Amino acid sequence: NPLFIYGGVGLGKTHLMHSIGHFILKNNPNAKVLYVTSEKFTNELIDAIRNKNNFSPTEFRDKYRTNDVLLIDDIQFIIGKESTQEEFFHTFNALYESKKQIIISSDKPPKEIETLEERLRSRFEWGLTVDIQSPDYETRMAILRKKEEMEGYNIDNEVIKYIATNIKSNIRELEGALTKIVALSRLDNKEITVELAEEALKDIISPNDKREVTPELVIQVVADHYGITPLDICSQKRNKEIVYPRQIVMYLCREIVGTPLQSIGKYLGGRDHTTIIHGIEKIKADVVKNDSNLINTLDILKKKLSPQ
Repeated sequence: NPLFIYGGVGLGKTHLMHSIGHFILKNNPNAKVLYVTSEKFTNELIDAIRNKNNFSPTEFRDKYRTNDVLLIDDIQFIIGKESTQEEFFHTFNALYESKKQIIISSDKPPKEIETLEERLRSRFEWGLTVDIQSPDYETRMAILRKKEEMEGYNIDNEVIKYIATNIKSNIRELEGALTKIVALSRLDNKEITVELAEEALKDIISPNDKREVTPELVIQVVADHYGITPLDICSQKRNKEIVYPRQIVMYLCREIVGTPLQSIGKYLGGRDHTTIIHGIEKIKADVVKNDSNLINTLDILKKKLSPQ
């Protein structure tokens, strides 16, 4: 306490805040839970100071300081507002000293919020600070599939892969891209293909943009090639059908991406660097032996991974 959640636009902070509030009320219907944006907090404070609509400073404090849980969204917008920071400081103290839960969201961690009063910054760091990161490739695929299912679309997997590969910023843009493709398909009465997707998203995805090759992408491409899943590659399974593709992932991550050995291990389910070295050396040895199947496979995979 407090729980401080930060992350970029469109990653689901507000959704998570609402979910936390609903979860608390579901488990404790008598709890007094208040969700508010920092903008509303500021506006109501101004109204209270001006005694607007018969809303007094005492009523303001009663509203905010008597909750079991206070969730305040987008706290970064109190930056530069001295009176708001002053009031929130006292609100925070009142709740904290009463052992009430405070949950805060922002677009950046406390240490990076400029002009935030130091006394507030230190309090925000008392509890747990967690970040919501942009979804990785596999998660982007899952989000798009879920959206497809919810909306009743029927979209080819290659189109889903195209979107997931090229739209990386946030969930909002992912879903927006899918909606845009479907809309163009219906407008022009055309089948949804990768070509149609390229046309629909040409103002979002530049043809000159180079796709970033990441360990997650390597895992996905290798898994697709061998007809297994990324979870298989990152699992503890030791059958040959899984082990060899996993070693190819190790090799490509090192040779193409330049990923450190320790990081490769983390991406592959927490394997130690000795295991990673062994896997890389195994593939290198097979290449030296002119294993034609392997060399052909590596060529195919490298082409799939080449920046597009």
